[in-house]
Amino acid sequence: MIRKSTSKRSTAIKICGLTKTSQARSIAEFKINAIGVIGVKDSPRFVPEEECIKIFNEVEKVSSSIEKVLVIANEKLEEVKCINNRSTPPSVIQLHGNESVNYCRQLKKEFPTIKLWKAFRLKSINDLENISQYEKNIDAILLDAWDDNSLGGTGNRIPIELLINKNFKAPWILAGGISAEIIPEIFSKLRPDGIDASSRLEISPGIKDIRKVESLIREIRKQN
Repeated sequence: MIRKSTSKRSTAIKICGLTKTSQARSIAEFKINAIGVIGVKDSPRFVPEEECIKIFNEVEKVSSSIEKVLVIANEKLEEVKCINNRSTPPSVIQLHGNESVNYCRQLKKEFPTIKLWKAFRLKSINDLENISQYEKNIDAILLDAWDDNSLGGTGNRIPIELLINKNFKAPWILAGGISAEIIPEIFSKLRPDGIDASSRLEISPGIKDIRKVESLIREIRKQN
């Protein structure tokens, strides 16, 4: 679970964009906090329903406390109902599209047992202004880098100076071009409640380099 960080609470770790059950198990065994699967059909890391269930089942075998995150974008409420009715549903739905505050409010009302994370893509300070409207209706904020052609998984990095001294009421997760090499810089300036990594840990889209994953986890835990 992603919670507000305190001096006694470590920054949570999420590895996203998994496509293989074997890799999901290996990464879950590092005892991280969350594993993400992409349900956006035009993503190179898209995982169909049957495979998503297999991945989440594999994670569940390792630990039921690891959040099983499904990333979707601009889906109709009826589709979310189908997702919630899967044999192994996600424990978290991460919204990575242009979902409105009202949409988030409706989701929370209709599916109170699912945690809801909302992604916001940043390229300037102005992109932070409307986040506060969402905070009452979501369980965590995910901040990702802006890209003109993609909703995420680009490897682009957020200019972290935008976030210095920025406070949120909800727990917040930093994404966008995360790898072990930049963790010391991030923690020297920020204390995110969670770190989310994907594309910079990959051999190819959806296939992780387990050594890079392990190196990132080690570096985050060293900083905590």
